[in-house]
Amino acid sequence: MSETKAAAPKRKFDPNLILVFVLLFGGLGSFLYNNMTDVTATWMAILLFIIGLVLLIKGGDWFVDGAATIAERFKVPEILIGATVVSIGTTLPEVMVSAQAAAKGNAGISYGNAIGSIICNVSLIAAITLAVKPAKVDKKPLRIPVIFFFAAAVFYAANAYLFGHFSRVTGAILLCTFIGYMIVNVKQALSKKNEPAAEASDGDGADDDGEKKKPMPMWQAILFLIVGAAVIAFGATLLVDNGTIIAGKLGVPDSVIAVTVVALGTSLPELVTAVTSLIKGKGALSLGNIIGANIFNLVLVSGIAITIRPFDVPSEKLLAGMNASLLVDIPMAFLVMLILTVPPLVKGRLYRLQGIALLLLYAAYCVFQFVF
Repeated sequence: MSETKAAAPKRKFDPNLILVFVLLFGGLGSFLYNNMTDVTATWMAILLFIIGLVLLIKGGDWFVDGAATIAERFKVPEILIGATVVSIGTTLPEVMVSAQAAAKGNAGISYGNAIGSIICNVSLIAAITLAVKPAKVDKKPLRIPVIFFFAAAVFYAANAYLFGHFSRVTGAILLCTFIGYMIVNVKQALSKKNEPAAEASDGDGADDDGEKKKPMPMWQAILFLIVGAAVIAFGATLLVDNGTIIAGKLGVPDSVIAVTVVALGTSLPELVTAVTSLIKGKGALSLGNIIGANIFNLVLVSGIAITIRPFDVPSEKLLAGMNASLLVDIPMAFLVMLILTVPPLVKGRLYRLQGIALLLLYAAYCVFQFVF
């Protein structure tokens, strides 16, 4: 026991904190300088883009460490932690981007960011995870997130197809759905806390691995979760703002930027979290994060944006004289989620073929956005 206590101080300070805070304040300084002097030079945009990417990577690493530790301590399934705590952290960029866009009256960005992020999360991020390392999945904790997603998606689509407009009432209902989802998940988490000692055996297994690395203290796990989320959010802001500047200089239309560059940029936290989870052998955490993030994109991101300023379904892009978003974007979001969730719900596992199919769909979707 004395050896265990002697080993604990080794985790008191993470030297990477110095790197992150240097990057954080360096990026903030560069960001403020860029805005105050109205400098939009390509070199500055590229520099801030790189800083944002580094912050995302390190923030994602800390965030997964903290979330996984909390899941183990409270005997909560990783897929549940991924669908709630991790999802909120990785959805922060979408919330900020959509809220800012709504406040400025840019409906295209608010709408395109939410729908585009769902498509990107599944057909690129989850697809990469599946293509690299498919795995078995526990059906039970997956059911509630999937039910909530499709219920919210049907309501969202009904507003788009029937009214072509999202009212403040719609926004309020979406936000109430978010609250309901969190309440259900917290109750589920609390019920799991008092459950089997069967799961405790898994915890013992973690102690065996603990020869190399002692369990993280709870205060440090919470700190990693909070700091990781802040670093992810700021890194994504730098990356999206400057990625948009770079895309604009290349002559990419705003309507395409919303569902591609902005959606991809704000989805990078999910990508970083998915890859980090995969490397750390936390595949369930990654899947839960993707599904949870998609729910939040509909009920939290869209709910906040619509409540701030109601808007019509953007119709900048037409296909055969009809709104391309209604013909392609919304159906695509439903399709990719069905491909992702049906096999694990029916068979209890994920397949490499799913990942390949989703990647091909995303490639086709991007070609459509840029070519047609």
